[in-house]
Amino acid sequence: MSVSLDVDNTTPDLTDIREVEKFLYREARLADEHDYDTWEALWTEDALYWIPVDGGQYDPLQHVSVIYDNRRRIHTRLEQLRTGKRYAQSPPSHLRRVISNVEILDVETTPAGAENTVVGANFVLYESKPRGKEVWAGRYTYRLRVVDNEVRLVGKTIVLVDNAEAIPTLGFLI
Repeated sequence: MSVSLDVDNTTPDLTDIREVEKFLYREARLADEHDYDTWEALWTEDALYWIPVDGGQYDPLQHVSVIYDNRRRIHTRLEQLRTGKRYAQSPPSHLRRVISNVEILDVETTPAGAENTVVGANFVLYESKPRGKEVWAGRYTYRLRVVDNEVRLVGKTIVLVDNAEAIPTLGFLI
């Protein structure tokens, strides 16, 4: 028995919550399965990936962050993971994310005229590795944009629930 998936060639509608959820679930699966090439291809050239130290809503250019990566730094981080020599991820962690409470929060227009859909979602991530297990929880804020008829990731901010605590590993942070 084969399952036929309908291929929809229409422009993605980022006001449709199911369309947004479909993208978020795919992005999470790619990260969980260490499909770095496909995951990286989701990002736009003007992308920003931010994890604030204490969850504060401050200017990341003026305060310390766990991660504040532009598109070039995202690529560099993934290149390091692809070598297989990154000690924290050798062997790679087994990961599974659960994403819930997905909400479309806003639509914003950039100074260049691009339209970004701002989406919030809660997450729980289970990480298993030879050195132990970690459970992470928090809130994602995504900025999504349709580029060349595909949903792309313009920004992702991760605010951890226990952001005041020391972070024992950074393995989940892609």
